[in-house]
Amino acid sequence: MSDPVLSLENAALTLQGNAGPVQILDAITLDVHRGETLGLIGPSGSGKSSLLMLMGGLERATGGSVSALGHDLSSMSEDALARLRRDNFGVVFQSFHLIPTMTAVENVATPLELAGNPDAQDRAKEELEAVGLGARMHHYPSQLSGGEQQRVALARAAAPRPAIVLADEPTGNLDSRTGAGIIDLLFGLRDRHGATLVMVTHAPELADRCDRIITLSDGRIAPESTEAPACA
Repeated sequence: MSDPVLSLENAALTLQGNAGPVQILDAITLDVHRGETLGLIGPSGSGKSSLLMLMGGLERATGGSVSALGHDLSSMSEDALARLRRDNFGVVFQSFHLIPTMTAVENVATPLELAGNPDAQDRAKEELEAVGLGARMHHYPSQLSGGEQQRVALARAAAPRPAIVLADEPTGNLDSRTGAGIIDLLFGLRDRHGATLVMVTHAPELADRCDRIITLSDGRIAPESTEAPACA
């Protein structure tokens, strides 16, 4: 098996709450390999989204180590982390996080332009076509349905050709039919670009399409999840 693109060794996350320190994650040891699709499941409050944030360097581990693509995230400056995410990660949230004053194509192209990509507009249009929004690319978020806004978010995540895609409840704000379409597009994104995909989800139909499932409970990996069989 190839070297892991994400590797966590006894990673922990403790945050300061009103009543004192709160341990969110503890003793997380996990490797994610190139091209793998990993599902993170578990009850609300079990630490799934926090683990995703550690993997993307959006939260700093307070114990242990987290590395991505061979980089030790704990030793990187904020600027270096931002560059690593810009060049190698695509992130899809439950909330779409689109800029309301920009059209769909502008929402997708702007991060590419900021990164100095010379074909930002063409690539943005290509990705919007790929998610079925070729006829809606000049519409603003307020003119798009929830499912269409999530498609824009997927196109934005795919446009930099990321090595790793992190998705946090990507169908959480959508009805079941629209969510099923987003699932197909998300896996299509993975197949088109060969990305490693890590997803937080409560949706069984989404988890069942993953190569591997990790269950979190009270901030730890449940023992039975470490030997979970691959899913179809």
